[in-house]
Amino acid sequence: MSLTDPDRLFPVEPALRSLAKDLYAGIADLSILSPHGHCDPRWFAENKRFPNPAELFVIPDHYIFRMLVSQGIGMDTLGLSRVDGGTTERDPRKIWQVFADNFHLLRGTPSAMWLNHSFEHVFGIDIPLTSGTATEYFDHIDAKLGDDAYRPRALFDRFKIDALATTESALDDLSWHQMIRDSDWPGKVVTTYRPDAVVDPEFEGFAKNVVQLGAITGEDTATYAGYLNAHRARRAFFKTMGATASDHGHPSARTEDLPRAVVEDLFHKACAGTCTPDEADAFRGQMLTEMARMSQDDGLVLQIHPGSWRNHSAQTFAAYGRDMGFDIPSRTDYVAALKPMLDAVGMDPNLTIILFTLDETAYSRELAPLAGAYPALRLGPPWWFHDSYEGIKRFREATTETCGFYNTVGFNDDTRAFCSIPARHDVSRRSDCAYLAQLVATGRLSQADAHEVAQDLAYGLAKAAYRL
Repeated sequence: MSLTDPDRLFPVEPALRSLAKDLYAGIADLSILSPHGHCDPRWFAENKRFPNPAELFVIPDHYIFRMLVSQGIGMDTLGLSRVDGGTTERDPRKIWQVFADNFHLLRGTPSAMWLNHSFEHVFGIDIPLTSGTATEYFDHIDAKLGDDAYRPRALFDRFKIDALATTESALDDLSWHQMIRDSDWPGKVVTTYRPDAVVDPEFEGFAKNVVQLGAITGEDTATYAGYLNAHRARRAFFKTMGATASDHGHPSARTEDLPRAVVEDLFHKACAGTCTPDEADAFRGQMLTEMARMSQDDGLVLQIHPGSWRNHSAQTFAAYGRDMGFDIPSRTDYVAALKPMLDAVGMDPNLTIILFTLDETAYSRELAPLAGAYPALRLGPPWWFHDSYEGIKRFREATTETCGFYNTVGFNDDTRAFCSIPARHDVSRRSDCAYLAQLVATGRLSQADAHEVAQDLAYGLAKAAYRL
């Protein structure tokens, strides 16, 4: 028995399927670049065994637990840590049993495909996960995790990861990254500069965070000039730990290029906690432009992840904190929103700004035309809710005719679930090969060119865009 169909995601029509399989054969075993994600660098610094199957598969993966929560299963039942002091389940076998009892809820989703790929190809399991097989699964995976071959560094090597980027707050001391660098392990794990906590006036504790930024850098962050210098200093420090990119998760894609006096006034309001919502958004927008200018100086790639109403459930946020599966897509404007930044830096061919979206309606109307014109812009791959066969197909169909393949940046997995990395890259490679096969079959692309494009989508574009 096999949990995964060897021809999954390939076209049904025989001639197209043959083309897709031929293209896939040329890239299936390529190494992986994971240039944007949220794995914990501590895993690779300490290289300890993963504690148990629940902490490997269930607890870190919001794709999984949000689906179970949507069916009325409490986060405390799933072992999610609370910030309000409440109790939560600590027995990993009980957590795993709940997961197995409800695994059917994931049928037809990308998560089910990723999980089954991990179960079969990483852990060698060939029977479905059900209520009745939960204990067998748990015991098998737990035993494997006790083997040195299943420690984080060994799996990193086994997955053929050439480079993996984590994402850390601007206030992080990057001690785990330093530990990795001090070790004799050659694996490449780099950080990414994520300054949301010190650029978003609506981020909890913003004013204290800005003070801390000043303390870390020795800059006077009570002044706007010192505040900007502190960012420059932290970006330089992150670069010493391998960072090639920054990442910005803003509610909107708004950018601004305001007069200095206006910005200084916004900054002081932000630190005093007196910004209106529009003023907070304006300050975030100004900081995107400032970060783009800093990228012109230091070479960091600028990633913008806008259009998510983060922590939408106030109740969940109060009990469990941030990033608990309640980030919900919203309508996003790009053409007008990005114009101030693009007027300032958009024609710089040495700058790379990667745009993501959760609003697919913007692909053909706004994003592809923008990336097909401005030298600084590139389109990021389908993100979160659209990281799927259908999402990848829609992305290619909506963008390729306008901005081609080479104004996109390949694939990134954006995951907290380590074992899903090879599964997610495999889905992307299969999906792209299915799309390329259609182009070949309809005379829009030669077979030789399709093979080159497949290589670039799987590896080359990410390597170039993220300067890895």
